[in-house]
Amino acid sequence: MHTKFKLNTGAEIPAIGFGTWQDEHAQEEAVLEAIKAGYRHIDTARIYGTEKAVGEAIKKCGVPRKELFITTKLWNNKHHPDDVEEALQSSLDDLGLEYVDLYLMHWPVSWKRGDQSFPKANGQLLMIDIDIVDTYKAMEKLLKTGKTKAIGVSNCSKAEIERLIEKASVVPAVHQMECHPWLQQRVFTKWLREKGIHVTHYSPFGNQNAFYGMKAGFGKLIEEPILAEIGKPYDKSAAQVTLAWGVTQGHSVLPKSKTPSRIKSNLEGDFKLCPPDMEEIDGLNRKLRFNDSSGEFGRDFFEVLEDKKG
Repeated sequence: MHTKFKLNTGAEIPAIGFGTWQDEHAQEEAVLEAIKAGYRHIDTARIYGTEKAVGEAIKKCGVPRKELFITTKLWNNKHHPDDVEEALQSSLDDLGLEYVDLYLMHWPVSWKRGDQSFPKANGQLLMIDIDIVDTYKAMEKLLKTGKTKAIGVSNCSKAEIERLIEKASVVPAVHQMECHPWLQQRVFTKWLREKGIHVTHYSPFGNQNAFYGMKAGFGKLIEEPILAEIGKPYDKSAAQVTLAWGVTQGHSVLPKSKTPSRIKSNLEGDFKLCPPDMEEIDGLNRKLRFNDSSGEFGRDFFEVLEDKKG
Protein backbone atom coordinates (compact mmCIF):
# COMPACT_ATOMS: atom_id res chain seq x y z
CA MET A 1 0.00 0.00 0.00
CA HIS A 2 1.48 3.34 -1.04
CA THR A 3 1.68 6.11 1.57
CA LYS A 4 -0.59 9.12 1.12
CA PHE A 5 -0.75 12.39 3.05
CA LYS A 6 -3.83 14.50 3.71
CA LEU A 7 -3.85 18.06 2.37
CA ASN A 8 -5.69 20.91 4.09
CA THR A 9 -8.41 20.45 1.45
CA GLY A 10 -9.11 16.92 2.68
CA ALA A 11 -7.68 15.39 -0.52
CA GLU A 12 -4.81 12.91 -0.36
CA ILE A 13 -1.47 13.30 -2.11
CA PRO A 14 0.67 10.20 -2.74
CA ALA A 15 4.02 10.37 -0.95
CA ILE A 16 6.08 9.46 -4.01
CA GLY A 17 5.41 11.47 -7.14
CA PHE A 18 6.98 11.33 -10.57
CA GLY A 19 8.81 14.46 -11.78
CA THR A 20 8.71 15.33 -15.49
CA TRP A 21 11.13 18.23 -15.88
CA GLN A 22 13.48 17.99 -18.92
CA ASP A 23 13.66 15.26 -21.60
CA GLU A 24 10.36 16.33 -23.15
CA HIS A 25 10.46 13.64 -25.85
CA ALA A 26 11.06 10.84 -23.36
CA GLN A 27 8.24 11.81 -21.02
CA GLU A 28 5.26 9.98 -22.52
CA GLU A 29 7.06 6.66 -22.25
CA ALA A 30 8.54 7.52 -18.83
CA VAL A 31 5.15 8.53 -17.38
CA LEU A 32 3.51 5.39 -18.80
CA GLU A 33 6.28 3.34 -17.23
CA ALA A 34 5.81 5.15 -13.92
CA ILE A 35 2.05 4.61 -13.83
CA LYS A 36 2.57 0.95 -14.75
CA ALA A 37 5.07 0.65 -11.86
CA GLY A 38 2.47 2.04 -9.45
CA TYR A 39 2.99 5.84 -9.32
CA ARG A 40 -0.28 7.75 -8.95
CA HIS A 41 1.19 11.26 -8.46
CA ILE A 42 2.58 13.02 -11.56
CA ASP A 43 4.17 16.47 -11.42
CA THR A 44 4.55 18.70 -14.48
CA ALA A 45 4.58 22.44 -15.26
CA ARG A 46 3.80 24.74 -18.16
CA ILE A 47 7.44 25.71 -18.59
CA TYR A 48 8.62 22.07 -18.73
CA GLY A 49 6.98 21.63 -22.14
CA THR A 50 5.94 18.15 -21.03
CA GLU A 51 2.18 18.61 -20.44
CA LYS A 52 1.21 17.09 -23.81
CA ALA A 53 3.43 14.05 -23.24
CA VAL A 54 2.05 13.62 -19.71
CA GLY A 55 -1.49 13.93 -21.10
CA GLU A 56 -0.86 11.25 -23.73
CA ALA A 57 0.47 8.88 -21.06
CA ILE A 58 -2.57 9.51 -18.84
CA LYS A 59 -4.87 8.83 -21.78
CA LYS A 60 -3.14 5.55 -22.61
CA CYS A 61 -2.41 4.24 -19.11
CA GLY A 62 -5.79 2.63 -18.39
CA VAL A 63 -5.89 3.95 -14.81
CA PRO A 64 -9.08 5.88 -13.92
CA ARG A 65 -8.52 9.65 -13.69
CA LYS A 66 -9.78 9.80 -10.11
CA GLU A 67 -6.94 7.49 -9.01
CA LEU A 68 -4.29 9.90 -10.30
CA PHE A 69 -2.98 13.07 -8.61
CA ILE A 70 -1.80 15.53 -11.26
CA THR A 71 0.05 18.78 -10.53
CA THR A 72 0.96 21.55 -12.96
CA LYS A 73 2.24 25.09 -12.49
CA LEU A 74 1.61 28.68 -13.54
CA TRP A 75 4.57 30.27 -15.31
CA ASN A 76 5.98 33.72 -14.55
CA ASN A 77 4.64 35.41 -17.72
CA LYS A 78 1.03 34.63 -16.72
CA HIS A 79 0.91 36.30 -13.30
CA HIS A 80 -1.49 39.07 -14.30
CA PRO A 81 -4.81 38.17 -12.64
CA ASP A 82 -6.56 38.37 -16.04
CA ASP A 83 -4.22 35.70 -17.46
CA VAL A 84 -4.39 33.08 -14.72
CA GLU A 85 -7.53 31.15 -15.71
CA GLU A 86 -6.53 31.13 -19.37
CA ALA A 87 -3.07 29.83 -18.38
CA LEU A 88 -4.62 26.94 -16.48
CA GLN A 89 -6.98 26.21 -19.38
CA SER A 90 -4.00 26.02 -21.78
CA SER A 91 -2.38 23.50 -19.45
CA LEU A 92 -5.60 21.47 -19.21
CA ASP A 93 -5.94 21.48 -23.00
CA ASP A 94 -2.42 20.12 -23.41
CA LEU A 95 -2.93 17.58 -20.62
CA GLY A 96 -6.28 16.54 -22.11
CA LEU A 97 -7.87 16.88 -18.66
CA GLU A 98 -10.89 18.63 -17.22
CA TYR A 99 -9.09 19.41 -13.98
CA VAL A 100 -5.77 19.10 -12.17
CA ASP A 101 -5.50 18.08 -8.54
CA LEU A 102 -3.05 20.86 -7.72
CA TYR A 103 -2.09 24.13 -9.41
CA LEU A 104 1.03 25.86 -8.14
CA MET A 105 2.53 29.31 -8.64
CA HIS A 106 5.90 28.17 -9.98
CA TRP A 107 8.01 31.16 -8.85
CA PRO A 108 7.12 34.30 -6.87
CA VAL A 109 8.17 36.65 -9.68
CA SER A 110 6.15 38.35 -12.45
CA TRP A 111 7.34 38.83 -16.01
CA LYS A 112 5.93 40.72 -18.97
CA ARG A 113 2.58 39.42 -20.21
CA GLY A 114 2.42 37.56 -23.50
CA ASP A 115 3.47 34.29 -25.08
CA GLN A 116 7.21 34.58 -24.53
CA SER A 117 8.26 32.26 -21.73
CA PHE A 118 11.39 34.36 -21.11
CA PRO A 119 10.46 37.90 -22.26
CA LYS A 120 13.70 39.84 -22.72
CA ALA A 121 15.02 43.12 -24.03
CA ASN A 122 18.78 43.72 -24.34
CA GLY A 123 19.39 40.41 -22.61
CA GLN A 124 17.40 41.47 -19.53
CA LEU A 125 14.21 39.77 -18.41
CA LEU A 126 11.23 42.13 -18.58
CA MET A 127 9.67 42.31 -15.13
CA ILE A 128 6.26 43.71 -14.31
CA ASP A 129 5.02 44.92 -10.98
CA ILE A 130 2.35 42.41 -10.01
CA ASP A 131 1.98 41.42 -6.38
CA ILE A 132 2.01 37.65 -5.93
CA VAL A 133 -0.97 38.16 -3.59
CA ASP A 134 -3.02 39.36 -6.58
CA THR A 135 -1.87 36.43 -8.69
CA TYR A 136 -2.71 34.03 -5.88
CA LYS A 137 -6.18 35.59 -5.40
CA ALA A 138 -6.82 34.91 -9.10
CA MET A 139 -5.74 31.31 -8.46
CA GLU A 140 -8.23 31.11 -5.58
CA LYS A 141 -11.04 31.85 -8.04
CA LEU A 142 -10.05 28.77 -10.04
CA LEU A 143 -11.16 26.57 -7.15
CA LYS A 144 -14.79 27.59 -7.81
CA THR A 145 -14.49 26.57 -11.47
CA GLY A 146 -13.48 23.01 -10.54
CA LYS A 147 -10.53 23.23 -12.93
CA THR A 148 -8.18 22.66 -10.03
CA LYS A 149 -8.95 20.94 -6.74
CA ALA A 150 -6.21 22.72 -4.77
CA ILE A 151 -3.77 25.60 -5.14
CA GLY A 152 -0.33 26.22 -3.73
CA VAL A 153 3.07 27.77 -4.30
CA SER A 154 6.65 26.84 -5.06
CA ASN A 155 10.03 28.42 -4.34
CA CYS A 156 8.70 30.93 -1.81
CA SER A 157 10.29 32.37 1.31
CA LYS A 158 8.56 32.26 4.69
CA ALA A 159 7.76 35.99 4.47
CA GLU A 160 6.05 35.51 1.08
CA ILE A 161 3.90 32.68 2.38
CA GLU A 162 3.06 34.65 5.52
CA ARG A 163 1.78 37.49 3.33
CA LEU A 164 -0.37 35.09 1.31
CA ILE A 165 -1.88 33.61 4.47
CA GLU A 166 -2.56 37.09 5.83
CA LYS A 167 -3.99 38.71 2.67
CA ALA A 168 -5.65 35.83 0.82
CA SER A 169 -8.50 33.62 1.93
CA VAL A 170 -7.19 30.15 1.04
CA VAL A 171 -4.12 28.80 2.83
CA PRO A 172 -1.85 27.18 0.22
CA ALA A 173 -2.36 23.41 0.19
CA VAL A 174 1.25 22.74 -0.79
CA HIS A 175 4.64 24.40 -0.91
CA GLN A 176 6.92 22.68 -3.41
CA MET A 177 10.57 23.41 -2.67
CA GLU A 178 14.07 22.05 -3.11
CA CYS A 179 14.71 19.80 -0.14
CA HIS A 180 17.12 16.91 0.44
CA PRO A 181 19.64 15.80 3.09
CA TRP A 182 22.09 18.49 1.93
CA LEU A 183 19.39 21.21 2.17
CA GLN A 184 17.12 20.20 5.02
CA GLN A 185 15.36 23.48 5.95
CA ARG A 186 13.99 21.92 9.11
CA VAL A 187 12.82 25.18 10.72
CA PHE A 188 10.98 26.22 7.57
CA THR A 189 9.35 22.83 6.94
CA LYS A 190 8.23 22.60 10.58
CA TRP A 191 6.62 26.05 10.28
CA LEU A 192 4.87 25.05 7.03
CA ARG A 193 3.46 21.92 8.65
CA GLU A 194 2.22 23.97 11.61
CA LYS A 195 0.36 26.18 9.13
CA GLY A 196 -1.26 23.13 7.53
CA ILE A 197 0.80 23.47 4.34
CA HIS A 198 2.04 20.20 2.91
CA VAL A 199 5.70 20.12 1.81
CA THR A 200 6.77 18.52 -1.47
CA HIS A 201 10.48 18.03 -2.24
CA TYR A 202 11.71 18.66 -5.74
CA SER A 203 15.30 17.66 -6.56
CA PRO A 204 15.08 15.12 -3.71
CA PHE A 205 18.46 13.68 -4.82
CA GLY A 206 20.13 17.09 -4.70
CA ASN A 207 22.64 17.38 -7.54
CA GLN A 208 21.88 14.03 -9.16
CA ASN A 209 20.60 16.09 -12.09
CA ALA A 210 23.48 16.95 -14.44
CA PHE A 211 22.01 20.45 -14.86
CA TYR A 212 22.92 21.17 -11.24
CA GLY A 213 25.85 18.81 -10.86
CA MET A 214 27.90 20.63 -13.45
CA LYS A 215 27.47 23.83 -11.47
CA ALA A 216 28.28 22.25 -8.13
CA GLY A 217 31.73 20.77 -8.54
CA PHE A 218 31.71 18.00 -5.92
CA GLY A 219 30.34 14.48 -5.40
CA LYS A 220 26.73 13.44 -5.59
CA LEU A 221 24.41 13.45 -2.60
CA ILE A 222 23.31 9.87 -3.25
CA GLU A 223 26.93 8.75 -3.02
CA GLU A 224 27.05 9.79 0.66
CA PRO A 225 28.34 6.63 2.47
CA ILE A 226 26.08 7.30 5.48
CA LEU A 227 22.95 6.97 3.31
CA ALA A 228 24.12 3.61 1.93
CA GLU A 229 24.98 2.43 5.45
CA ILE A 230 21.56 3.43 6.81
CA GLY A 231 19.90 1.56 3.94
CA LYS A 232 21.51 -1.81 4.66
CA PRO A 233 19.21 -3.07 7.47
CA TYR A 234 16.18 -2.02 5.38
CA ASP A 235 17.65 -3.63 2.25
CA LYS A 236 17.38 -0.24 0.53
CA SER A 237 19.74 1.88 -1.59
CA ALA A 238 21.10 5.32 -0.68
CA ALA A 239 18.65 6.86 -3.18
CA GLN A 240 15.71 5.07 -1.57
CA VAL A 241 16.87 6.22 1.88
CA THR A 242 16.99 9.81 0.59
CA LEU A 243 13.35 9.56 -0.51
CA ALA A 244 12.35 7.86 2.75
CA TRP A 245 13.94 10.77 4.66
CA GLY A 246 11.27 13.00 3.10
CA VAL A 247 8.41 10.53 3.49
CA THR A 248 9.27 9.95 7.18
CA GLN A 249 8.75 13.69 7.78
CA GLY A 250 5.31 13.53 6.17
CA HIS A 251 6.52 15.17 2.95
CA SER A 252 5.95 14.03 -0.61
CA VAL A 253 8.97 13.65 -2.90
CA LEU A 254 9.40 13.94 -6.66
CA PRO A 255 12.16 11.73 -8.07
CA LYS A 256 12.55 11.69 -11.83
CA SER A 257 14.07 9.12 -14.14
CA LYS A 258 13.75 7.75 -17.68
CA THR A 259 15.17 4.34 -16.81
CA PRO A 260 12.45 1.71 -16.10
CA SER A 261 14.50 -0.06 -13.40
CA ARG A 262 15.19 3.24 -11.60
CA ILE A 263 11.61 4.43 -11.99
CA LYS A 264 10.52 1.25 -10.21
CA SER A 265 13.22 1.37 -7.55
CA ASN A 266 12.45 5.02 -6.64
CA LEU A 267 8.91 3.95 -5.77
CA GLU A 268 10.46 1.68 -3.14
CA GLY A 269 11.63 4.78 -1.29
CA ASP A 270 8.13 4.74 0.22
CA PHE A 271 9.03 3.56 3.73
CA LYS A 272 9.75 5.07 7.15
CA LEU A 273 13.16 5.49 8.75
CA CYS A 274 13.58 5.04 12.52
CA PRO A 275 14.40 8.13 14.68
CA PRO A 276 18.14 7.30 15.13
CA ASP A 277 18.54 7.04 11.35
CA MET A 278 16.73 10.36 10.87
CA GLU A 279 19.07 11.94 13.44
CA GLU A 280 22.09 10.60 11.62
CA ILE A 281 20.85 12.15 8.36
CA ASP A 282 20.38 15.45 10.24
CA GLY A 283 24.18 15.57 10.41
CA LEU A 284 24.47 15.67 6.60
CA ASN A 285 22.88 19.11 6.25
CA ARG A 286 25.24 21.32 4.20
CA LYS A 287 22.68 24.08 3.55
CA LEU A 288 23.44 23.53 -0.11
CA ARG A 289 20.89 24.70 -2.68
CA PHE A 290 21.32 23.69 -6.32
CA ASN A 291 18.31 25.36 -7.93
CA ASP A 292 18.61 29.09 -7.27
CA SER A 293 17.51 31.39 -10.07
CA SER A 294 18.29 34.53 -8.05
CA GLY A 295 19.59 37.27 -10.34
CA GLU A 296 18.93 35.21 -13.47
CA PHE A 297 15.16 35.58 -12.95
CA GLY A 298 15.37 39.28 -12.16
CA ARG A 299 15.27 39.21 -8.38
CA ASP A 300 16.62 37.40 -5.31
CA PHE A 301 14.80 34.37 -3.93
CA PHE A 302 14.83 32.39 -0.70
CA GLU A 303 15.59 35.36 1.55
CA VAL A 304 16.45 34.33 5.12
CA LEU A 305 16.11 30.63 4.37
CA GLU A 306 18.84 28.53 5.87
CA ASP A 307 21.25 28.39 2.92
CA LYS A 308 21.26 32.20 2.70
CA LYS A 309 22.59 32.59 6.22
CA GLY A 310 26.14 31.63 5.28
